[in-house]
Amino acid sequence: MKPACIFDLDGVIVDTAKYHYLAWKRLANSLGFDFTEHDNEQLKGVSRIESLKLILRLGDKQLDAEEFEAALVRKNACYLEYIQQIGPEEILPGAAAFLNSARAQGMKVALGSASKNAVLILERIQLLDQFDAIVDGNKVSKAKPDPEVFLKAAEELGVAASDCIVFEDAVAGVLAARHAGMKVVGIGAANVLDQAHFVLPNFAGLSITDVLAKFA
Repeated sequence: MKPACIFDLDGVIVDTAKYHYLAWKRLANSLGFDFTEHDNEQLKGVSRIESLKLILRLGDKQLDAEEFEAALVRKNACYLEYIQQIGPEEILPGAAAFLNSARAQGMKVALGSASKNAVLILERIQLLDQFDAIVDGNKVSKAKPDPEVFLKAAEELGVAASDCIVFEDAVAGVLAARHAGMKVVGIGAANVLDQAHFVLPNFAGLSITDVLAKFA
């Protein structure tokens, strides 16, 4: 059986991290403190709820349960405002061609993302029809490094976890894939994603056959 591919979204297919950062920064500023790009590095691969908890600790700010939920809603509203502006030009180098190469090989393709806006983003960048299954933050309750999102994606594709190759840019995502018993390719810096089976800087100039050769 041919392996299936599961892709994270942010930092792998498209870079919406900058819009998350701008939305979190607006929220922090509205609460009376700043949130820097350096601070934002700590949020990579972290769920929305845990991200807000971390930001509040950085700002030495406390919110009750109702205020906490309201803050999450405000942040998401800001983020949605930003991503309404994105288009296919935001696709990361080589990602669309790489997806096409996997589908041309007859491989099943899924998205495994913590984002609750994954479908909207895929629509905006015109890649929605490239995925056989989409598992996002609306379908899972456990954040990476828990393997739930990837196991659910394998289930929706109808393939065994051991037959999946995951493409991830975050340490938590790499660990989630390993916990799921899947092969994992890091997208980014090799010294950061050292738990991946191997690491690519990006997809530029690559096809799925290049990846399959490394697992042969």
